[in-house]
Amino acid sequence: MNQEGKYLKIAKLIASELNKSINEEDQQSLDNWLDESIENKRIYDEIKRDTWYQSNLRSNQEYGTEEGWNEVNSRIKSTSKVIKLTPSIWKYAAAAVIVFGLGYFFRNNIFNIPIETTPTIVNTNSIVPGIDKATLTLGDGSQITLEKGEFFKTQNANSNGEKIVYQSGKSNSKKIVYNYLTIPRGGQFFIKLSDGTQVWLNSESQLKYPESFIEGKTRQIELVYGEAYFDVSSSVDNQGSKFRVINNAQNVEVLGTEFNIKAYKDEANIYTTLVEGKVIVNALNKSKSLIPNEELNFNKSNNSLIVSSGVDVYKAISWKEGIFSFRDKPLQDIMKVLSRWYDIEVVFKSEDIKRQTFHGSLDKKLSIEEIISIICTTNNIEYELNNRTVLLK
Repeated sequence: MNQEGKYLKIAKLIASELNKSINEEDQQSLDNWLDESIENKRIYDEIKRDTWYQSNLRSNQEYGTEEGWNEVNSRIKSTSKVIKLTPSIWKYAAAAVIVFGLGYFFRNNIFNIPIETTPTIVNTNSIVPGIDKATLTLGDGSQITLEKGEFFKTQNANSNGEKIVYQSGKSNSKKIVYNYLTIPRGGQFFIKLSDGTQVWLNSESQLKYPESFIEGKTRQIELVYGEAYFDVSSSVDNQGSKFRVINNAQNVEVLGTEFNIKAYKDEANIYTTLVEGKVIVNALNKSKSLIPNEELNFNKSNNSLIVSSGVDVYKAISWKEGIFSFRDKPLQDIMKVLSRWYDIEVVFKSEDIKRQTFHGSLDKKLSIEEIISIICTTNNIEYELNNRTVLLK
């Protein structure tokens, strides 16, 4: 069986189990696939947690029929370049088949494919997906451009253009020298701090941090703006020193953990999502503790602090893994994400289009034409691509 056939078979098995139509033989096949790897279990759990799909699967008697699956298979083949069923993204393939391939048909009354329009596309050759690039500002104010193929080295750090790594060790000096790492639109970057903490920075973000931490003092850095995923070096490995991330009007205290902070300048909400360990978020003279799979939403407009339990962590951190994960998200919010990654401007012809939603997982390496085509075809929206501007109408 070829790869595409394998993905489709697994998608069908999961779907059949969700709508309670799976037979004993198919259940055994699904169980065998789940036993193959932890990744397979993760994909399965990701799909099973999606209550929207569960409700749709259970309410459609036509789902799982031979005729229906032939239609699905035909549609997947016709959009193979969009779904990209290749071994290099196997760990997302089954989820992609379900989320896009099947979700497309559910949203359009089961296999009733909408009429595709012919968009106007003008000179989009300069629009490419984001790459590893950043600007490093040293303590003396000098700036260095970091990008693939450009090597850079100082007494404390070195970079191959795709990441920057600071030498391990503590400073005995009482003076802290700060560096800034600024990620532009259309960029991303990885940094390893001197204490071993790893940070992944998303597009349009800036991090302020010391070249080295002072021994015995709290390790403090600042997410000035943007989004970052933190894998913090344990306090046990740093003589008991705590770790703190400050940004805007909140600070996050940790001992050793993994979490994501989304704090863009043009958004009212700051989201802190905990993956592992424990953190304490301090804001508005209040403290909120988070455990894994909890997320704190700090709304700067109304000064509210809301903790949500059992959140979909994968949705919050999928950007780090090269995936856009949108769960019934308004197009207005989706286009903000895309505008940062592809460095484009988006114009909506009406307020109604802004409120329309899209549900799916998409590869961040896809071209902007492919991404916009998927979203707009699914939602029956006409669009134009003109230079670096997208018009949804």
